[in-house]
Amino acid sequence: MKYYIIVGEASGDLHASHLMQALKKYDAEADFRFFGGDNMAAVGGTRVRHYKDLAYMGFIPVLLHLRTIFRNMDFCKKDITAWQPDAVILVDYPGFNLKIAKYLRSSLLSPHSSLLSSRPSIYYYISPKLWAWKEYRIRNIKRDVDELFSILPFEVPFFEKKHNYPIHYVGNPTADEVRAFRTEYKETFDDFCKRQGLENKPIIALLAGSRKQEIKDNLPAMIEASENFSDYQLVLAGAPSIEKDYYDKFLEGKNVKFVDNETYALLSHSAAALVTSGTATLETALFNVPQVVCYETPVPRLIRFAFNHIIKVMYISLVNLIADDEVVPELMADRFTVDNIRTSLEAILPGGKDREKMLTAYKEVSNRLGDLVAPDNAARQMVEMLNNR
Repeated sequence: MKYYIIVGEASGDLHASHLMQALKKYDAEADFRFFGGDNMAAVGGTRVRHYKDLAYMGFIPVLLHLRTIFRNMDFCKKDITAWQPDAVILVDYPGFNLKIAKYLRSSLLSPHSSLLSSRPSIYYYISPKLWAWKEYRIRNIKRDVDELFSILPFEVPFFEKKHNYPIHYVGNPTADEVRAFRTEYKETFDDFCKRQGLENKPIIALLAGSRKQEIKDNLPAMIEASENFSDYQLVLAGAPSIEKDYYDKFLEGKNVKFVDNETYALLSHSAAALVTSGTATLETALFNVPQVVCYETPVPRLIRFAFNHIIKVMYISLVNLIADDEVVPELMADRFTVDNIRTSLEAILPGGKDREKMLTAYKEVSNRLGDLVAPDNAARQMVEMLNNR
């Protein structure tokens, strides 16, 4: 069968590549065409656009690149029509993907349309975070998406009980990836430091995000808050979608080492971490590394007001959302200060007052995620549905 897959960022590329491998396991004739990245390309199929052409974050960057975004969206619609897939698989990235789903449902799938010889199934893998904000998008999901595959257990009651929309919890791919890495990775701390040119000192890892704007906003304060802990070395994790020279201006004159695209290896050997909110917070927890979540925002008092009165959730990090408790400190908006980061970091370093409590709470987070293999579970269900369609 033919699968058209759309991702818009690095994490989606990784998750989709594992889904593609699983689809090949259950469908020997699986043929892929996709908007994606290098991980997906390594599995096979035809990449028609790299996700870097789509990954714009924030109002101003999106506004400045509207022409490119619309051009890519128009191309995507025409390309799906021309290729005639059996299934279109949307991976997160709701601003783009929900518009594609709407187009497929309203324009191509109407009884009067002759553009497609048969109707493709529309699957959403890694659902949009409607529980955080833009909850009104549930109408679009119900109308335009055939099946939704969730990777977060707390999404099940949100969709099924609150909105009467059945979904599939398939397990968490990040948990799968961390488990697989920890099973296979055997490098010692000394060997890792030697290979990376690091000192033989405990590591504070800096995970400053996967987008340039996140790095620009968060990394300077993260460095300033942690550079006085002289018994530790600071090591910055380079994101796969960011060129090394972008980091240079932030590291100039700073005693911070750089490890490129080896975040899991770095976390395996870290004593603590400062982490920008996102999937990295969950990865850090699954490696049992105590962390402080740092997220700088514009107009911090306004953001705090919105978070208290408009945004639908109590937390921003996946760790706290899954635990339904403040397991890790979240320093965002008006709480994002160098002093607050420094104080919170001190509390989770070895011997710190909050370290053991956080490590204990991590076990509950892991238990709630379960041990389902997400891409395998999702792929099996997708192929079964397509065969029974």
